[in-house]
Amino acid sequence: MAAEQFGIKALDESNNVELTDEKLESGSKGQLIKLAGQLRDRRNELNQMASERASKRDDLNAKTREKVDEAQEHREKRDSLNEQVQEHKKSRNELNAEANELFDKVEEMKSDLELDDGKDLEELEDEIKQLEFRQQTEVLSTEDERELIEKIEKKREEYQNRKEKVEDSGELEELIEEAEEVRSEASKHHQKVTELADEAQEHHNQMIEAYREADDIRDRADEMHELFVEAQEAADRHHEDFVRVQKRLRELDKKEERQRKDSRAEEREAAKEEAEEIYQAFQEGETLDTEDLMKLQRAGLL
Repeated sequence: MAAEQFGIKALDESNNVELTDEKLESGSKGQLIKLAGQLRDRRNELNQMASERASKRDDLNAKTREKVDEAQEHREKRDSLNEQVQEHKKSRNELNAEANELFDKVEEMKSDLELDDGKDLEELEDEIKQLEFRQQTEVLSTEDERELIEKIEKKREEYQNRKEKVEDSGELEELIEEAEEVRSEASKHHQKVTELADEAQEHHNQMIEAYREADDIRDRADEMHELFVEAQEAADRHHEDFVRVQKRLRELDKKEERQRKDSRAEEREAAKEEAEEIYQAFQEGETLDTEDLMKLQRAGLL
């Protein structure tokens, strides 16, 4: 990614300072001093650029960590909610199993009481009344009347048996009510399962999104790190070249110092020889002028 897309200045390589072996070995002291200054200034500029890029990279890495922490929070909430989902599922399943057992007992009791088959009490009572009304109002033969009486007796017996079963069915009603209550409680747990599962899914989606954003920011941080390395390596190269020039300047300084020392030694030796010649002439009776006397004095011969 180009530096401009991060809102930072691009590294212009045309501003870099090049140091060749020829410049280093053949350049004059003045040229090398100027070159050292250019290398130092460019190094400082590149170090500043690298520092800015490192700061932006660190900011991006910090944002990455924030997004990862956010994703982790959603993960923990999701996992906690999923645990609650499992707890409510367990309760729901246990209650549904209990309700099924109770409803099975209801069906067994209904079957035992035979309440699912046959006529209800009101219907039987109406039939008995109709038969009694027929007995009272119709003229029947002895045989027909006997059959009618037997039929009425059977209906009355059926009515009585049915009535006793219905009276005994109070326990059945209680069982049905208990089964329905258990089923209702199971439904409440099922509703919680649905609500918590939806909430867990939402946190899961937010976790995925946070991790995706973290990856995007991390990619940008990696790209910024590459830009930092680009500037830092250029700065390091300029520093190394600056150090090489400084070392060369010290070598030249030492060379000049040696040359100055050698020159002074040669001058002292020549002055000594000249003074000895003047002294010899003096001993031989020649007259010395002021300059000759000063040369003898400097050479320590007076």
